[in-house]
Amino acid sequence: MYLTIYLGLLHTSLTTLADAFREVSRGHGDEPDVAQLCRLLAGRTDRQAEALSPIVERYGEDREAEPERLYAVGLEHTRSGPVGLLRDLQDLHMLAGLTDMTWTVVGQAAQGLRDEDLLHVVDTWEPETARQLVWLRSRIKQAAPQALIAAR
Repeated sequence: MYLTIYLGLLHTSLTTLADAFREVSRGHGDEPDVAQLCRLLAGRTDRQAEALSPIVERYGEDREAEPERLYAVGLEHTRSGPVGLLRDLQDLHMLAGLTDMTWTVVGQAAQGLRDEDLLHVVDTWEPETARQLVWLRSRIKQAAPQALIAAR
């Protein structure tokens, strides 16, 4: 069964996303809404990973067999200035998108397996990631004009 590959991908994506939210919060403290909300979203993402843990314990997670192109890369550092904020938000959006789609794939497997526990975890926590994507898209739209057309 290959579910273990996607459970590993989901677990890693969640922990990477939480760390990335924390990094953006630290790096963009001059944007109070970003700093505060990224801290909040990091905590919520940590809770998603915690909720997934019993499922990972039951099925396991296989990072060895994961295809090379499926991985989550976090933010080692943030960029500065308005364009840096925009790019960091885009990085978060890409990572959250990977996480969201992985929730979807795992949810399909849960339906196929008729695993009510896994399905409950997916149904409970995937909407969190979907809301993160909505906020990120909205904040990117807000940041883009200032970052891209403001005089240097």
